[in-house]
Amino acid sequence: MSTLKRVPTDFAVLGGTPAFDHPLPVGQLYFPSWERYEEAMRGIFERGWFTNHGPLAQELERRFAELADVRNAITVTNATLGLVMGAKALGLTGRVVVPSFTFVATAQAMTWAGLEVVFADVDRETHQLTPATLAPVLDDDVSAVLAVNLWGGTCGPDALEELCAERGVTLFFDSAHGTGVSVGGRPLGGRGALEVFSFHATKTLSATEGGCVCTDDDELASRLRNIRSSYGAGAPVAVEVTGNGRFSEAQAAIALLNLDDLPANVANNARLHTAYTEGLAGIDGIRVVAPTGADESTYPYLVAEVDETTFGMSRDALVGLLAAENVIARRYFRPGVHRLPPYRDDPRNVALHLPTTEHLARTLVQLPIGALVDLGSVERICTLVGAAHRLSGHLVAREAA
Repeated sequence: MSTLKRVPTDFAVLGGTPAFDHPLPVGQLYFPSWERYEEAMRGIFERGWFTNHGPLAQELERRFAELADVRNAITVTNATLGLVMGAKALGLTGRVVVPSFTFVATAQAMTWAGLEVVFADVDRETHQLTPATLAPVLDDDVSAVLAVNLWGGTCGPDALEELCAERGVTLFFDSAHGTGVSVGGRPLGGRGALEVFSFHATKTLSATEGGCVCTDDDELASRLRNIRSSYGAGAPVAVEVTGNGRFSEAQAAIALLNLDDLPANVANNARLHTAYTEGLAGIDGIRVVAPTGADESTYPYLVAEVDETTFGMSRDALVGLLAAENVIARRYFRPGVHRLPPYRDDPRNVALHLPTTEHLARTLVQLPIGALVDLGSVERICTLVGAAHRLSGHLVAREAA
């Protein structure tokens, strides 16, 4: 294993020894110890209650509602299904605005719910939807706005709530990145009509897979529970459709253990994020994007912007170079959703130009952070990036030859 790269041929893309002897992934990947996991699983088998809103799922809903300071937390199979359920429970029809700079499932969930997706651009500095980027597409045919809280920050929900209230438009949130994030002294969870969180393994609070829909509206919560179809989980109410969005006891067990560990895991993320910020600060052409719009973040991602002209190589070239060193960097989000099927073939989107989304899709990179990363790893990655910048002219010329 070699860390110091003095000449171009020291890099693995040109035959050198990789800096890491095993792949270092992007994503949180926090998981409880085997002993705690085994004990939790034993309890599930002893009770013989494996799904259908069991005691662990009920406990997780209570505890997550406390964390999010919200009246109702409804656990679901995954966050994508939570978004579909949310749209159905709200009775939405027609057109819904979604930022194009997001994970494709945000938009696809609205398509599954039978809605027409209208794409908005995001702010250049924060990468978030704002009133300024929303207003140009907020016409009279829009019935709802699905805003996204990115990178352990927020899209400034209060200002969006004010604008949507003025226009009589329903606002709800994809807060997949938002567990434990707060703004104005209040955690995410109770903004808009509802918020949807992800418990995927790559998120700060992991159930290995899963999600949760939060709302302060008790009637809306009852509709969500009935759409989810967990018998006896709440008052029966009339809903348009039901499905199977139940959250298993195994998912709940892991989420509860990781909820116990959340303060320590967030502290680890913060240390790693600070180390990256300091380690990359002196490298021309690299800008670490700090979480914005939040007074408390969980630092679930290390996002950096690569200025090809100043850094000396493109974002894509850097990702390839790091991959050869066993650093699994990611290009999130690429491309903008309006450039993905089926949306790219919509005549309205063929000529749609969202300059900030398209710029970010070309320049952003995520670097490893989370359970499998330590401060030594961060130092080595920063050293690699610095060497790539210093030797960029030679590296680009060698690879082109």
